[in-house]
Amino acid sequence: MRERDEYGSALGGGGGLGAGLGGDPGCEGGAPVPSPPGDEERLARAALTRVLEPGDAVGGRWLREWGAVEVLRRLVEGDAETDAERDVETDDEGDIEGKREGAWAESDVGGVWGDGASGAVGAVGRIGRLEGIEAEDGREAGAGGVGRGRGKGGAKGAGRGGRLPGVSAQRWAGLRARAGRLRVERDLETAAAAGARFVAPGDTEWPAQLDDLGDARPVGLWVRGRPSLRMWALRSVAVVGARACTDYGAHMAADLGAGLAERGWVVVSGGAYGVDGGAHRGALGAGGATVAVLACGVDRPYPRGHAQLIGRIAEQGLVVGELPPGDHPTPSRFILRNRVIAALTRGTVVVEAAHRSGALVTARCAQDLGRYTMGVPGPATSGLSAGVHELLRGDAVLVSDAAEVVELVGDMGDVAPRRCGPVVPRDLLEPGAAEVLAALPARGSAAVRDIALSAGTSADDAVVRLYELRSLGFVERQGDGWQLTRQTLPSVFRDGGGR
Repeated sequence: MRERDEYGSALGGGGGLGAGLGGDPGCEGGAPVPSPPGDEERLARAALTRVLEPGDAVGGRWLREWGAVEVLRRLVEGDAETDAERDVETDDEGDIEGKREGAWAESDVGGVWGDGASGAVGAVGRIGRLEGIEAEDGREAGAGGVGRGRGKGGAKGAGRGGRLPGVSAQRWAGLRARAGRLRVERDLETAAAAGARFVAPGDTEWPAQLDDLGDARPVGLWVRGRPSLRMWALRSVAVVGARACTDYGAHMAADLGAGLAERGWVVVSGGAYGVDGGAHRGALGAGGATVAVLACGVDRPYPRGHAQLIGRIAEQGLVVGELPPGDHPTPSRFILRNRVIAALTRGTVVVEAAHRSGALVTARCAQDLGRYTMGVPGPATSGLSAGVHELLRGDAVLVSDAAEVVELVGDMGDVAPRRCGPVVPRDLLEPGAAEVLAALPARGSAAVRDIALSAGTSADDAVVRLYELRSLGFVERQGDGWQLTRQTLPSVFRDGGGR
């Protein structure tokens, strides 16, 4: 049992790596979730974040059907297993089993885990023997029943070893090349040094709404910061938009970020220049909560110009990423990162986005997931608002401030205040007095008979109304006629009451 002991120590016994792993596993709000991951499963998922690309649905299917431990074992020992499978038709079962055992014994895969964790690889590579589980035909099964035969999946090579289904030989070779360079212990040490931890599906901190992504959900998340990601994600809104935004876009992003933070909402964005940075700064400036979802390792701030901002977010909020420490961003990773932003939050607000903006990917992903999609309008002539306007022509909702966002994504009773223009004194007049006031000319005076005729009333009623208006300061006598006072002219003729 030496491999099991070494494996356990690599997970936080004496190496201090426990800080790099997620918290105690648990359930999400009583909802049915996968069983809490054990240390082996979590460590294997942490390793696979360096092998599988974000959003890899084929890899997600492997994890769902075989589990992370078995998938990693296949990737690490794939060649030996494939060689054994090739001999199925020419060798008898005893010879096959001997070749397999010989291949496993000769396979030097311990180094991929780092000098201090070779036992972890042994546990993954020989998990069947460690657990003492054997299949009916005498072949050893994977950990916890994860390693299945040919029943589930049904493809050749989907049993004890060999290439997993759904990828070409060339793609499989590329994944195996990545697996051959794993140093998971070093990744965990780097994460712990940066104040980060690894959160796997099923952990207490795992946001259950990410499971809506299906097989494209993250293998796991590297989280930097003290708060609980699950708790923050329950009341969060994404604010995204153009990197090269206008002053108007930057102002609206900061205003939305501050307004949402003041109302107790978590602002989620991508940490990029432009709208993303404005939203983060607005939330931080209001003393609120904000989360940056990066397309690189959480220990490597990107863009470099936002190193100070991302550091401040890590201190006051959370920095989250799918990629392991030190990994760099690519254009495809930026796009795939957006699905995490959309799935993590209740709704997505787009502030300035051209037709080809990545922010529209976030919005469309939010729509596909059944989340709220909102847009802040801009000038009709602005190319940076063209994508937003296209969203608004569809199912997106127009918003102009944080109150309108909260009205849409918030709880019952979170209603935005009613918008109306200013109330002027003439708005408070009775209808009859308002008609007489409107009958007076803009310049000069008018006789009572002419005023009554224009107002559609009798001369006696017009006189009564005129004296009432004079007491209120609207009109004054001028000889035998009546005229508007100097103070009344702007209020009567400026806002729709003029002639």
